[in-house]
This record gives sequence, C-alpha cells and structure tokens, in this order.
Amino acid sequence: MCARYRSIRNIEVRAQEKGYLQGIYVDEGQFVKAGQLMFKIMPTIYEAEANKAEAEAKATEIELQNTKALADRNVVSKNELAMANAKFEKAKAELALAKAHLAFTEIRAPFDGIIDKLHLKLGSLVGEGDLLTTLSDNSHMWVYFNVSEPEYLNYEATVKSQGKPKVNLLMANKELFKQPGIVETIEGEFDNETGNIAFRATFPNPEKLLRHGETGSILMEAQLKDAVVIPQKATMEIMDKKYVYVVNKDNVVKLRPITIDVEMPDIYVVKSGLNENEKILLEGLRKVKDNDKIEYDYEEPRSVIAHLKIPTE
Repeated sequence: MCARYRSIRNIEVRAQEKGYLQGIYVDEGQFVKAGQLMFKIMPTIYEAEANKAEAEAKATEIELQNTKALADRNVVSKNELAMANAKFEKAKAELALAKAHLAFTEIRAPFDGIIDKLHLKLGSLVGEGDLLTTLSDNSHMWVYFNVSEPEYLNYEATVKSQGKPKVNLLMANKELFKQPGIVETIEGEFDNETGNIAFRATFPNPEKLLRHGETGSILMEAQLKDAVVIPQKATMEIMDKKYVYVVNKDNVVKLRPITIDVEMPDIYVVKSGLNENEKILLEGLRKVKDNDKIEYDYEEPRSVIAHLKIPTE
C-alpha cells in the first residue's frame, strides 16, 4: 500500500517583526536543538523603543512615589494617586510590549528538528510574517496510507483478537525500514470514490533516516492460505502487465501473463495465471523468447525463497 511520510511536527518558521536579516545561524538540512538561535533581524529600532519605554516606566514610577508621599500627607487627593498609579501600570505594559518586540528579532527553534530550505539571504529586508524556513521534528514519523474495505475489516478483526498488529515500512529503495510501526488513527469515513479509508501509523525514527515528504509502501501482516509465491525477479513487465516464462514438460518456455495479489520485498503473491506445480524461469529472462526450447538446472522453490528478504515458510 502506497504511503506518505509526514513529520510529527512540521512547521513554517516566519518572521514576527520587520527589518533587515542581520544573522543566519543555521544551514539547510542542519539539526537544531530547542531554543537554538536560527535567525536575527536587525534590532536597532526595537532596542531604541525598549530603552524609551524603560525610561518612561522609571519616570512614571518616580512620579507615583512622589504622589504617594503627598497623598500620605493629604496634600493631593486619592484620585491623583490613582491616576499616577495607572500611568505607571501603563508604562510597565508598554515596556513589556517593547521588550516582546525586541525578543521577536531573535528567531529560535521551538523544538528539536531539521531545517529545510532557507527562503531569504543575509541582508534581505524581511516583512512581518515572511517565511524564513521550515522545521521538521523527525524523531517519529506519521505514515499515511489507504486501506480497502476488506483489508480494513480484516485489520479490525485482528485488533479484536490479538491487539494492534505492528506494520512494516518498505522504503523507496525497496529496503525494509528497521523500526516497525503501529497504527494509531483511522479516519471516520470511507472515500466514496476510491472505496478506501485512510490509516495513520507512527514509526520511531531514531537515526533520522526518514524525512518529511518521502513515499514508500506499508506492509501489513496477513495470513495467506494456499498462496502461490514467486520471486519478483522471475517476472518481467510489458505494458504495465506482469509476465513469467512457464517451462512445459518439453522444456519449452511459454510467456504467460499473471495477476499479482500481494507485493512484498523480493516476492509476489500470484492471484491468477500460475498453478503451484508449474515451473517458471528464474534467470536469463532476457536471453530467451516465447516458444524457445531450453536446458536448465532446477532449484527447489524453498531454497530460492529462503535467500530472499522475507523468508516464507
């Protein structure tokens, strides 16, 4: 089943203030820790605003202290004291706001992750909300795949009888991912057009091998009774159809189309087109033609299957 990989956290990192990009402290593909400084926007204006707000806060604080002393001697009214206190509180709020704007000139990683493409260069004029990069937490990966109704019903039956089964991931290079995953969520409805329902499995990714946006295939365990299993290398593809060379009793090879039921690493489970007692050509498929008579060495199927990536009993 075709699958799409997604990081458990994948976010856009955007500027919260405008100004010139003064510093870039990361590179594309770099792993960063939570809190690590990634970008800095020129803070001159924001520093000046923070200094101004701090000075105003100090001035209103002194004014409040003087008014309080006068109020204690009944020289000024309680209303004047309240007004002085309100001015001081307002000045403190403006100082906090100015400091927040200043802090926003430093963009730090919100979590451990991998930096994607850098969208701006050093010295660029940055606008509020401009995209700087994307950050992905690849410690675990969410893998999305679609399941047919029969497969969904079989999965639910397995869950009820045995608990949640583990699933495996076949990567794009046809290698099995080392870490098994587990299905954690299933969408609420089937797609009326495809007849499928979406599953999401979570895979640990300690070596950070999987990346956001990759594709692969999900392998779910299922019992196959009386299945005809052949090596993938014994097949050839012509016009999107799979074929094998069947060797008859006269040692003549016949090209025959087959239908694949299940695909696994190195292995096909044949749905139709081949019987269990028939012999097929394993090597040299490109060296023969239909109706050629050949000489061959016979190898037991169990011996062939045992050397493939997923041995079968």
